Amino acid sequence: MGFFRNLIRVKRRYPPQQKANLQISKPLSMDLDENLLDLQTLFTLAPDLITRQFQIKSTQKRAALVYLNDLTDRKAINSDVLQPLMQEIVGDMPIDQIVTVGSIQSVHDLSQVEQAILHGQSVLFVEDKNTADLLDTQGWPQRAIQDPQLEASLKGSHQGFVETGSINIALIRRYIPNRELKIKECIVGERGMTRVSILYLADVAQPEVLQELEKRIQKIDVDAILNTGELEEFIEDNPYSPFPHFSITERPDSVASQILQGRLAVVVDRSPFVLIGPANFAMFFQSTDDYNMRWQVASFLRILRFSAFFVTIFLPAIYIAVISFNFEVIPMQLLLSVGESRASIPFPPIIEAFIMEITLEMLKEAGIRLPAPIGQTVGIVGAIVIGQATVQAGIVSNIMVIVVSLTALSSFIIPSHDMSAAIRLIRFPMMLIAAFFGLFGVGIGMMVMFGHLIALESLGTPYFSPFSPMRFKDLKDSFVRLPLFFMRKRPLSARPTQEKRQGSNHSKGDG
Repeated sequence: MGFFRNLIRVKRRYPPQQKANLQISKPLSMDLDENLLDLQTLFTLAPDLITRQFQIKSTQKRAALVYLNDLTDRKAINSDVLQPLMQEIVGDMPIDQIVTVGSIQSVHDLSQVEQAILHGQSVLFVEDKNTADLLDTQGWPQRAIQDPQLEASLKGSHQGFVETGSINIALIRRYIPNRELKIKECIVGERGMTRVSILYLADVAQPEVLQELEKRIQKIDVDAILNTGELEEFIEDNPYSPFPHFSITERPDSVASQILQGRLAVVVDRSPFVLIGPANFAMFFQSTDDYNMRWQVASFLRILRFSAFFVTIFLPAIYIAVISFNFEVIPMQLLLSVGESRASIPFPPIIEAFIMEITLEMLKEAGIRLPAPIGQTVGIVGAIVIGQATVQAGIVSNIMVIVVSLTALSSFIIPSHDMSAAIRLIRFPMMLIAAFFGLFGVGIGMMVMFGHLIALESLGTPYFSPFSPMRFKDLKDSFVRLPLFFMRKRPLSARPTQEKRQGSNHSKGDG
């Protein structure tokens, strides 16, 4: 009882911390010095806060321009704001007719001034005015538009998203210059104040899906959202599933294609990736190049990717099951070769497989984290040297090296990095099941995995569509890619309100 009394005493002495009021709401004063003093109180230990006091030439009134040095365009401030106000005599004209910046907004509250400064705007205070003018002078450091790094394309666009949300939206608008492309914005995060934009076609997207996505984003209560992956984890349907619930891309053409099908795109400011939902399983096996090449070649590559999905998950497990339990299914000549290869191996197949698979994952991570020239060398040389050395040392067999190599190649074929990572993770429990129960366990594991895929949803939409529920019309663009003139309607898995996508475009030619 003494312990619980002490615990209660500690709780009373240190009450739970309440959420702090992160914004100070206070009306602006007519006194310029008082407003500047309030700002100095808010922005303590902020050496990059610039306060430029001057006199407006036309009215002879004191004024002050306040901004954060590295978040604004100093050239625009000097030429479009300070020079007109300090050097030109324009009579008693309003500020918005003197300065030449793009956007000007008047505010009355100190909290609005604080947020404007933090987001790169400059704020103009004038003596004897209880309002402040927010000037659109943002100019933070940003990266130039470059080739997509994770989604390389042979015949597609070579533009990738950057870390500025407005530029990413402009890239999407270039592909869909249509008035039905709507944008809904909201702010996420108490401290980070991240701008999240939802892009969709108003006459195509399903309103119920849009409302569900908005509701999930608005419910997020967090300090800040720094990356698109963090937002995805907060709004996905089943956070315990290894499979991705949203498609993440860095290609504007991919986003535009999915929006035209009726899906929603989520642009997170300060992130070079865009979320697309509702997603289905087949989306993660599609590539931009599939629609830039002959449909026969694209269909062959699709089948290859779906085959790689099964090889990556089940090949090591099947090898372990066959060697440990069901060796009678192996032809005699191959069985003798396997026995000869494993004659000097001191470990059971499951340990042998785990050694090689974990080594492969470590080499992959090392290749990613190291600088590009060194990373490629470590990945290639490391795989060759370690594979040969482990075989010569009698730790693993030659056949296991072949199995692991095929598994690695299969995982690299998957276009989506998130799906590739998920199936590489799933193969480890499959290997354990195979070690305990043999091929019977592999079959049970396969049924459990497909049952999980069938039960999954993305924004309330079946994840495993068009395979379950079976939608034959959507199979034209799933594990194969039929000619484009066959795809007259939008996929039902996107839940579009307007199904028609194109007319009859089939030209029979001279044949």
